[in-house]
This record gives sequence, structure tokens and C-alpha cells, in this order.
Amino acid sequence: MHYLVIVTGSVYGTENSSTAFLFCKEVVHSGHKLHSVFFYFSGVLNANRMVFPAIDECNLVKSWSNFSIKFKIKLNVCISAASRRGVISDENALRLGMPVGNLNNSFKLIGLSGLSEAIYMCDRIIQF
Repeated sequence: MHYLVIVTGSVYGTENSSTAFLFCKEVVHSGHKLHSVFFYFSGVLNANRMVFPAIDECNLVKSWSNFSIKFKIKLNVCISAASRRGVISDENALRLGMPVGNLNNSFKLIGLSGLSEAIYMCDRIIQF
């Protein structure tokens, strides 16, 4: 079974992201294929590399990044929602006259056409 997970909840403040993360781990460990994770609406804040929780708290941005690297899972971020919420890549930051962006390197900005392609490739879509 091929899964696409859509995360619309912010990195902190709701349980959407942490629940999605646990679900994604279970999908991979159960032998199913996780095609990609798409971050939309406030879910784009999961890609902000400037998030630093207290040292005794889970760093969910880092957890997503490590998960992506370990299992080669694509972490896609809606570029429009990200721009509206201040999450930008280094390239876009330079274009806008800012020294650096804040997009974590494990995440990739894409448009809704990328989401459409992922939907076409998957058997199940789960939204958190």
C-alpha cells in the first residue's frame, strides 16, 4: 500500500504533527510504502529550521528531518502557504534581499501540482 500523508497542523500547539510523525514511522515499519509527506496550511511551520524547543522537549523539526534522511522520504512543503507564514528557502531569501532563509534542508518547496502527482501515485491519503 502506498501512502501520502498531509500535515496541516503547526509543529507545536496541536497534536497534528506529532501524531502524523508517529503514523509515518508506523507505516514505514509495517512494510508499507510512504510516498511522501506534504505540509500545508500551518503545517509548513514543521519545515522551519529556526524552531528550537526546550532541551528536554522533542524537536519535531529535527525528528522529521532525521526520518526523511533515514528512510529517504520526501518532505514536501506548499510554497504558497510557506511564503505566507515566513518559511522561505535560502534562494528565495537572497532574491528578496535577506541574508538567509529558514527552510530546513530536508524539506522541499513545491506547488500544488506536486501534491496532485503524489495523490495520483498513492493508494491512501491520510490528513492530520
